[in-house]
Amino acid sequence: MGLTGLQIYKLLPKKNCGECGPPTCLAFGMELAQQKTTLDKCPYISEEAKAELGEASAPPIRLITIGTGESEIQVGDETELFRHEKTFFHETAIGFEVSDSLDQDAFLKKVKEINELTFERIGLELSVDIVAIKNESGNAETFAQAVSRAMDETDKNLALVTEDPECARAALEKSASSRPLLYAATEDNYEEMVKIAQEYEVPLAVRGENLEKTAELSEKIAKLGYRELLLDPGSSNPQQYLEDFTQIRRLALRKKFRPLGYPTIAFTDNTEPYHEVMDAALYVCKYGNVVILKEPDPEEIYPLLVLRQNIYTDPQKPIQVEAKVYEIGEVDDNCPVYVTTNFSLAYFSVMGEIEASRLPGYLLVVDTEGTSVLTAWAAGKFDGDKIAEKLKGSGLEDKVNHKKIIIPGHVAILRAKIEDNCDWEVIVGPREATGIPSFIKKNWEQK
Repeated sequence: MGLTGLQIYKLLPKKNCGECGPPTCLAFGMELAQQKTTLDKCPYISEEAKAELGEASAPPIRLITIGTGESEIQVGDETELFRHEKTFFHETAIGFEVSDSLDQDAFLKKVKEINELTFERIGLELSVDIVAIKNESGNAETFAQAVSRAMDETDKNLALVTEDPECARAALEKSASSRPLLYAATEDNYEEMVKIAQEYEVPLAVRGENLEKTAELSEKIAKLGYRELLLDPGSSNPQQYLEDFTQIRRLALRKKFRPLGYPTIAFTDNTEPYHEVMDAALYVCKYGNVVILKEPDPEEIYPLLVLRQNIYTDPQKPIQVEAKVYEIGEVDDNCPVYVTTNFSLAYFSVMGEIEASRLPGYLLVVDTEGTSVLTAWAAGKFDGDKIAEKLKGSGLEDKVNHKKIIIPGHVAILRAKIEDNCDWEVIVGPREATGIPSFIKKNWEQK
């Protein structure tokens, strides 16, 4: 259990210097208890107090790093129960199992399929993160060879799925430099698995028979001096995972219960692809920090990645593009000019439909702080004055031989205001971006 503000205050130097930010040591102690500041902000804290307060002032959910270099991922360090309260910071890492008992061709084929799970949406790349090598052979040499083969074939992070310390050590001798996730320490093997994880400095997943046993096991491991942990509560089905993950998050954040203050990991256990993805979606929505699936089917994984993207997008900072003029296709001086907001989804929807029309065009993007057309209009961020001002400074007059601009049909009311503020003719376009191809075919004279 975390210390209270008064308990922390008793260990502080009581100088009330204000150098840490808050005006008094008591206020600083209160902020430490609420995880709103860090212990290193106090320049006068003693080493003894640092040792005693270090764990108490640590984040309620530990930040764990898997992998190295550009593919490195971080999980944990969350501070909220609900996304709308602030935001979620480190998105769920998604991976797939590959058995070491597969023959070489089948093994390489599946790793290749995982590598190819990369998609583009609203200008951002969506991809999976982990290849989990499962030790189904039970043989240390076979497992190590499979891990080595995977390292040659993928730049994804690795998870080593084995409960056999001998197999774990053999695999880590090949892969420790890439900092894979080791799964899993259990009641039967945790002492040896902790020694291996410490030796190779890799994160270790802990799996108990249930939530209570998992908490007890993580506490035992913490007493051995190792805290680079992830938790699998040993849940038997998605409903139990939901209940256990919710309890873990609540106890870690609200009660500062340290034995459960770690990221979580879940493996799907459904052989029906659609049901498997539904289970994975549940874990992504409700506090799963690492989720490992079985089959890498693109048509099922894409919506899962989109769901993850939406959940881990900061609700206070919409995804947006740069506000400027974009050239779509091989433009010339007779191309139409469209206008939209800098909300990423709006921009990429309009851009895609302009491309589909097979008529190149210019797209004038107005800065609306990442809000959509109707939202921006209602908030006064997408009005006639602003569009006219953006149009005047765009340089479009030098790029086209006409002065016609197409605005979204939902804001037809802005037509008169734009024309009053600049000498461009305003054409009211379709309400939805999908109407652009047919609209431009009927309403734009091509030379």
